[in-house]
Amino acid sequence: MRKVHKGPTEALAGLLRDDMMIMCGGFGLCGIPDEPIDAVQASGVKGLTIVSNNAGIDGVGLGKLLETRQVAKMISSYVGENKEFARQYLGGELEIEFNPQGTLAERIRAGGAGIPAFFTKTGFGTKVAEGKETRQFDGEDYVMERGLFADLAIVHAHTGDTEGNLRYRMTARNFNPMMATAAKVTVAQVEHLVQPGEIDPDTIHTPGIFVKRIIAVNTGEKRIEQRTTRKRNDATPAAAAGGGTH
Repeated sequence: MRKVHKGPTEALAGLLRDDMMIMCGGFGLCGIPDEPIDAVQASGVKGLTIVSNNAGIDGVGLGKLLETRQVAKMISSYVGENKEFARQYLGGELEIEFNPQGTLAERIRAGGAGIPAFFTKTGFGTKVAEGKETRQFDGEDYVMERGLFADLAIVHAHTGDTEGNLRYRMTARNFNPMMATAAKVTVAQVEHLVQPGEIDPDTIHTPGIFVKRIIAVNTGEKRIEQRTTRKRNDATPAAAAGGGTH
């Protein structure tokens, strides 16, 4: 089966429909599948449920789908950098299912492993647990969380081969690998497309069996979500103390 496609529109052909659930990889603005996101926006599908750690920022990543009102519900753990998200949520236009970050990660992993539900201490006795089954194990209180399994997962990898084996880099490895396992169809964008055998098998994070379609993309702009700086001190400790340097 040919997995490599010319671009995101071709790769998503026949997969998109209204009211579907899409998992979108990335952490902040790192490792987001920006080209598939653009193709989803261009398709005009609406009523989407998006599973993502965060909601991008205004005009970038999932922020684009929010601006075009294509998202009906977000299942996320952090959405604090998107003003349009806040406006829609506070205005009752957008549903949000908040999750502790570790719980969200485990819900996705469980879905990919075929586990329908699990119990966790996290969130017990808080709003997170409202309406959910609770149970005691060994005298400790737990809340039940459901696994997540989507219609489509769109992910970003640093390197992939034509068989769909993927390798992620640094922070992009946070959510992309588990999402790649937790959907009916996974579409991956890769920065470096290579031939089978060129990736060391011991460094493959997602086996190709999980990936149905692939597109090769340029590295593109590496955006920084939050830039924190401090005034540079050019004086070395030795110089500041009046000593010399070597």
